[in-house]
Amino acid sequence: MTEKLKNPPIAELRPHRYERHGYTISDPYHWLRDQNYPTVDDEDVLDYLKAENQWFEQNMAGQKTLTDTLFTEMKARIKEDESSVPQKDGDWLYWTAFDEGAQYKKWYRKAVAGGEPVLILDENALAEGKEYFRLGAFSIAPDGKLLAFSYDDNGSERFEVHFLDLASAKELPDVIPGTLSSLVWSADSKSLVYGLANENWRTDNARVHVLGTPIENDIELYKEPQDGFTVGVSLTQSEKFIVIATGDNETSEVRLVPANNPTAKQLLISPREKGREYSVEEHDDTLYILTNDNHVNFRLATASLDDPGKWTTLIAGSDSFYLTDMTAFKDFYVTEGRENGLDQVEIRSYSDPEKVERITFPEASYSAGLDDNPEYDISKLRLGYESMVTPDTIYDYHLADKRLETLKIQEIPSGYDAGQYTTERLTIKARDGAMVPVSLVYKNGTKLDGSAPLHLYAYGAYGYAVPPGFSTTRLSLVDRGFIYAIAHIRGGDDLGRNWYLQGKLMQRTNTFNDFVDVATGLVDKGYTAKGRISASGGSAGGELMGAIVNSNPDLWGAIVAHVPFVDVLNTMLDESLPLTPGEWLEWGNPVTDKAAFEYIRSYSPYDQVSAQNYPPMLITGGLNDPRVTYWEPAKWAAKLRAIKTDDNILLLKTNMGAGHGGKSGRWNRIQETAEEYAFILWQMGMSDAG
Repeated sequence: MTEKLKNPPIAELRPHRYERHGYTISDPYHWLRDQNYPTVDDEDVLDYLKAENQWFEQNMAGQKTLTDTLFTEMKARIKEDESSVPQKDGDWLYWTAFDEGAQYKKWYRKAVAGGEPVLILDENALAEGKEYFRLGAFSIAPDGKLLAFSYDDNGSERFEVHFLDLASAKELPDVIPGTLSSLVWSADSKSLVYGLANENWRTDNARVHVLGTPIENDIELYKEPQDGFTVGVSLTQSEKFIVIATGDNETSEVRLVPANNPTAKQLLISPREKGREYSVEEHDDTLYILTNDNHVNFRLATASLDDPGKWTTLIAGSDSFYLTDMTAFKDFYVTEGRENGLDQVEIRSYSDPEKVERITFPEASYSAGLDDNPEYDISKLRLGYESMVTPDTIYDYHLADKRLETLKIQEIPSGYDAGQYTTERLTIKARDGAMVPVSLVYKNGTKLDGSAPLHLYAYGAYGYAVPPGFSTTRLSLVDRGFIYAIAHIRGGDDLGRNWYLQGKLMQRTNTFNDFVDVATGLVDKGYTAKGRISASGGSAGGELMGAIVNSNPDLWGAIVAHVPFVDVLNTMLDESLPLTPGEWLEWGNPVTDKAAFEYIRSYSPYDQVSAQNYPPMLITGGLNDPRVTYWEPAKWAAKLRAIKTDDNILLLKTNMGAGHGGKSGRWNRIQETAEEYAFILWQMGMSDAG
């Protein structure tokens, strides 16, 4: 039995210095990065991580009853034998379902003409005996006879492709290791287009595998020469063309190749131009191009296959409407976007550009969009909808009579009454005058006099907008009196593309300031009080957590930072790390740019840890995480322990067999959320809130 630790682990200080742009940077915890990475076998490193995990377990042991209670109630809100709504694709209906108690899904199909359901893939069987399992791509061949699927069984995000004969349920001998891409079949169902991850965890290629031939004979369709660009493969909605797209966070380039002949000459739509993004759909030999070439919020243009680079505006860019997607069906097309931060779905006519039908949804604040619509020729649209108080709802929208048909509302076995909860959407003025939207949910009767605890969540990077959606796990805080708030801060594209641009590169600190200003604004409006706010974020949202505890430590009652990107300066200076060069467009390049170096250093959470009081903190990491490497949270925790001046608890938990997404399996994920919420309740003095 391991002897109990009397004190938290203290990482050894080992001198390490380097010079950049006239500055000397000292990093005494540099040694926590195993020099053999991605292999981690340095005993000193492993011993430290294991000691931190032991300290986590020891301290959370006292909250086991609370954690178990939270887990039990979270699990009770999930239908154990949950299944998806069947959807037609060709001659078959496809759906997924869980068995009671199972961690993973099963995939089924049934002939449209009738017959019994057929199990085509069991993720539980694939995951058996494995600490981690994640299904990647799942792709049925056009003739319906074969399945190509990929999975990752260690969290490294390198997926192995397998093929299944659906009639015999037997695997084919073909296996493709090391992929990181979608899987796209040729029209004749005899070959598969995919992409391999390179040594830098980027897909810089598109390849085609002919079934029954050696993998080493696969043909490379495209090879991307530019560092930082990522190649993706997909199909147009008509399934007439395979799309080979390459790009980074601000530039893109697209090629089309006939799906019935993947090795044919590729059609380059338009050569890349730095700062211009575009994507392509096709209908009756007309190309539809969504691009930000002359408006930051994108326009929709058309072009001919004969002259694909000559673009004619169909829908002009708008300051008020952010155009995010376009899908071309046989008899109509659909545009998706956001207006005032709220999702909009519009049905449009090929023959009459002025004819626009916007689908109306029942609530003032919600998240909605196209769901699974695999076919080209359809008379109804599958939609997904939810809000802060409305569980996930699947609709079919019937085009003929403009009617929403409810197919399924997420079932909550332990019971849920939306009428017991209130949701609000506020705007709070940031220090520079920007109006930041905030989505709130709380239980009716919650006092709005400053006495309520409040949990504040955000992400704020890469143009990802956190939707004001539903969560069953969140109810465990809300039912205990918490107000739950999502801050739609800059760095996300909630209010359009400019909202994203105002939170990146040399404007990155807007993101952190917005979060703090939302918190203080909620205090000023009487929703909560200083020190009664817990906050959480992961990855780039973990960076956010690191920044806001440095700048305003007394605002927070508890902080949870998942796989936090906190060692920003060192990571962005390290060109040997797989993902660094491609990230310079988001954060800046401190290697060559002194101004970027100074700016990143000014906010990098690890670099800005100081001798002050910090709130109680729970930090998580993943040993196999290729995105935020395990040493970032480890170094940050070590430095905080050594420098902070308070006695508040600090816990570091490293998943030794998982990657960026934490543990796999639905119950394992809930267990981690239960631990997080138990930590928050404990530190907010609410351990006994039943």
